[in-house]
Amino acid sequence: MSDTPKFEVIDRRKIKAEEEQSHQSDAPAPVEAPSPAAEPGGGPRLVVNEPRREAEPQPAAPPVGDEPEMPPPPTAEETREQKLAYDVSAQRLEDLVRAQNPAAGPQPPVSFDNLVQQLYVSAMIQMGAGTQEGQRPRVDILGARTTIDLIGVLAEKTKGNLTPAEERTLQTVLFEARMAFLELTSMISTQAMQPPVPPPGKK
Repeated sequence: MSDTPKFEVIDRRKIKAEEEQSHQSDAPAPVEAPSPAAEPGGGPRLVVNEPRREAEPQPAAPPVGDEPEMPPPPTAEETREQKLAYDVSAQRLEDLVRAQNPAAGPQPPVSFDNLVQQLYVSAMIQMGAGTQEGQRPRVDILGARTTIDLIGVLAEKTKGNLTPAEERTLQTVLFEARMAFLELTSMISTQAMQPPVPPPGKK
């Protein structure tokens, strides 16, 4: 008696008996066939299309994530007003300095040569130049490399936009700084290859 309802349930699907036999032989084929036949715009098609729709907007997302959110650039009017305020403040500071030291003349305007010389001096100081006699030089070799690389970036980005004198100054400074760096790193490498000296009194 208990088995009869089970058989009856199977008998209720006698209409699709042939389809069930095909399910046993080829399971994926009937699954795809009834879904479009029964409901052309039904769930199975929506489920298949949803991941494709999600994949399409994804390429637009990485560029937004790669670039950090930055505030909008200042307008031309804001830049002009800030430049005027800066000039007024700088002039006020220079007037205060000259009031305390009347013999000091006006400061010359900053030029491209000042920028190059500032980077050169920074690199040389980082490599130990300017150390007073009798003191051990303090060397920042990694900082010197960064400063020299900055001079190289400056030379690359200003190529074709400098006067002959500015170009000569920049290339000379870059050459001298790199030569000093090579000499210093060669000295450091030589000292690193030498065996350590034992302390006095020990063999």
